[in-house]
Amino acid sequence: MSARSRRRTHLYIQISDLIRKRISSGGIPSGQAVSSEAELCDEFGVARTTARRAIRILRDEGLVYVAQGEGTFVGPPGRARHRNGPVPMYREIANDLVRSIVLGDLRPRRPLPSETALVQRHGVARMTVRHAIRILREEGWVYTVPQRGSYVSTPEQWPGETGREAR
Repeated sequence: MSARSRRRTHLYIQISDLIRKRISSGGIPSGQAVSSEAELCDEFGVARTTARRAIRILRDEGLVYVAQGEGTFVGPPGRARHRNGPVPMYREIANDLVRSIVLGDLRPRRPLPSETALVQRHGVARMTVRHAIRILREEGWVYTVPQRGSYVSTPEQWPGETGREAR
């Protein structure tokens, strides 16, 4: 690509291309955090919206996933993070529910245990349970019906290989 055509390419595309190269070369291994929006802003001298658009491209391509409150990571959603520390309680609850879904203890289109039941079972605050359910909803494991509760999604909506295997 010539310098002239590179100048015409939007900055967010140039940034996503550079991050993609870092990932494909092994510079950012699977499961590792990608630079935050703020770090990308500092590194490239761009606005936060530009950094956000670059990350969105990579997310849409399936190269990275965003974990609310944790960051952006290389690889498909649900990959193990926190290798150097304990897994947060909300992630443990989410993992426990996914296990129950995959094993068939929680069936598609059937309700999840209530927030109250999950709070009592795990001995955590209601917001911790809500965070776990939000993660599962973002990953496609569950869906929520307002004023009714959260339900197990059908296998077609489950992420990755698990959903394909269950079909």
